[in-house]
Amino acid sequence: MRRYADCSSTTVPSGSKRVVYAALAGNLAIALTKFVAAGFTGSSAMWSEGIHSLVDSGNQGLLLYGMKRAARPADARFPFGYGKEVYFWSFVVALLVFATGAGLSLYEGIRHLRQPAEIENPLINYIVLAVALLLEGAPWLAAYRQFSRTRGDRGVVEGVKRGKDPAVLAVLFEDSAAIAGLVVAFAGIALYQITGNPLFDAAASVVIGLILAATAMWLAFETKGMLIGESANREVVSEIRRLAERYPEVEGVNEVLTMHMGPEYILANISVNIACDVPRTRAHEIMDELDSRIKKSDPRVKRVFIESQNNCA
Repeated sequence: MRRYADCSSTTVPSGSKRVVYAALAGNLAIALTKFVAAGFTGSSAMWSEGIHSLVDSGNQGLLLYGMKRAARPADARFPFGYGKEVYFWSFVVALLVFATGAGLSLYEGIRHLRQPAEIENPLINYIVLAVALLLEGAPWLAAYRQFSRTRGDRGVVEGVKRGKDPAVLAVLFEDSAAIAGLVVAFAGIALYQITGNPLFDAAASVVIGLILAATAMWLAFETKGMLIGESANREVVSEIRRLAERYPEVEGVNEVLTMHMGPEYILANISVNIACDVPRTRAHEIMDELDSRIKKSDPRVKRVFIESQNNCA
């Protein structure tokens, strides 16, 4: 016997949208100031930083587009909703960070390593980098606070591995890479000014490219699991199993299968053994009660399939 629960539409956390909007506004302003500074000074590291911020702005636009599409209600073609769209567009963002941001930064750095160029008015670069650091810090802090609310007591690395909201992770990764890139750019320009060797500035551009490449690969790896059907965190699975085992009529829980259809949408499939002497009406009552208790225990569980697998004659 089987029991199906109603399906709710996929939702996107409002906090995630605020984080992405903040990052988009900051990166557009930062990209403009970096390109202006690079045009005045000719700094390779500053050009790379401008490219980085411009790519980040485009990425946030894609994330917002993915969030909008993910919020569409389920239909006949996609009966479980469009929640996974946000995972797809997050994966696209990771590819763009790698191909465009990292690729162009590495190209710019290698080109200047082969043909070193002098930097004019390095003071302009320092001012822009300082302003950019302040502007990057605000969206990074917003993303980190949102991330901290979802990770609970877990460590940062564990929280990233268990995180189910790719928009927040993408902004957190990008802004962390941006802050690291700003520090590297500052160091490259400072070393050039101290030594007079333009290779330091070019080398900083290469390091920025490597930082972006590493960030992109990590983000792609974390998003891939959600895209192909990663389960809910083990705490969610354990709670579902515990709720099912509370019923004396349930002789055993065979398996609990879960999958994230979106950051706020978990699909659950539970297989239980209900004793053979339990009346059919009581078995249906148990399934209805279990469905309700699972959804109350975690509002992200939107749809529940409960199946009784017993060998009653």
